[in-house]
Amino acid sequence: MPYCEVGRYADGDKWEDVRLFYRRYGRGATKVLLIIGLAGTHDSWGPQIKGLTGSLEPADDEPPRPDEETGAGAAGAAEAAPSEGDDAGGDGIEVCCFDNRGVGRSSIPTNKSYYSTAIMAKDALALMDHLGWKKAHVFGHSMGAMISCKLAAIAPHRLCSLALLNVTGGGFQCFPKVDGQMLSLAFRFLRAKTPEERALVDLETHYTKEYLEETVGSCTRRMILYQEYVKGISSTGMQSNCGFEGQINACWTHNMTTKELDTIRSAGFLISVIHGRYDIIAQLCHAKRLAERLLPAARMVELHGAHLVSHERPDEVNNALMDLIKATKYAMKPEVWSAQPDNVSGKLKKAKRLRFLLKDNCSGAHLLCCIFIRNRGTYIRETDYRHDANR
Repeated sequence: MPYCEVGRYADGDKWEDVRLFYRRYGRGATKVLLIIGLAGTHDSWGPQIKGLTGSLEPADDEPPRPDEETGAGAAGAAEAAPSEGDDAGGDGIEVCCFDNRGVGRSSIPTNKSYYSTAIMAKDALALMDHLGWKKAHVFGHSMGAMISCKLAAIAPHRLCSLALLNVTGGGFQCFPKVDGQMLSLAFRFLRAKTPEERALVDLETHYTKEYLEETVGSCTRRMILYQEYVKGISSTGMQSNCGFEGQINACWTHNMTTKELDTIRSAGFLISVIHGRYDIIAQLCHAKRLAERLLPAARMVELHGAHLVSHERPDEVNNALMDLIKATKYAMKPEVWSAQPDNVSGKLKKAKRLRFLLKDNCSGAHLLCCIFIRNRGTYIRETDYRHDANR
């Protein structure tokens, strides 16, 4: 089984190694690191693994290609591994996903002080070193998106791009909107002792009611997902209390300083902030605020879905991720990236009627970029664009 040692922690009078369980899928020069959220395991990325690589068969046990054999351990691999765009690794995509500390088959430190988004970002960096990856596209979901932000601030030179799915800023932003439904879900979550009880709560927090009630064949999607969730939780086991409390501590203590956000924004890579508008766990307003603070590098992509929008709208999420990878490959400028018509509402308001500025018109594209920079991402009225164009 593939494991990576990322550090040590004290357990009473002895020191224990921290090991991460990981899986690799696909082959190619384009490297993608997927970081999952609270209580999730690596296989929660199934729809994205399939969408990016075309297969759910792990590539961990495949013999290395000649260009991957270095004989010098992780350090040698880092020197020999192809970087983004190199021909040696082919045109495909290689994905790595893993269980964060505290869950699944990875180590579970017993003290919550061994859990923070900064510590877990360093875990991810250690895994990249272990794989011999100089750089990677880093995509994170929920708590994994918080970890990804820290990773981007700590080592911006290691990122090709950054995608933040259903993200918040940590701390009080982790509190969902308090209403009767949420109080009921929280109570049931804390009381859940069996995979069956946990599955029922997870379904209501991860998906929209509309999606769960869709008919698939002779039953509803809720019935199908319930069986899958029970099977999945039963196979990996319920998350331990210390692991859950540690990851909760990481979310609660997470904070991105202005300096860290400035580092990410000015690093030169493109960013996508992808969110389900009906997410009751990570509120949409926090994701929008973060996207605005990361302008002009960030594009906001708002989808019809809930907290697990990566499962509820897999094709749309996968398209958004592939757009990010392709835009990086072709060195798209941040101002052009964030001004694309996929943006929605607020300072990133969708602007379908502005496409005429880009269509077969280089001067129009230049004009759009200039106005975008001048207004720091705030779209102005179309009449104002016409006024500027006539100057």
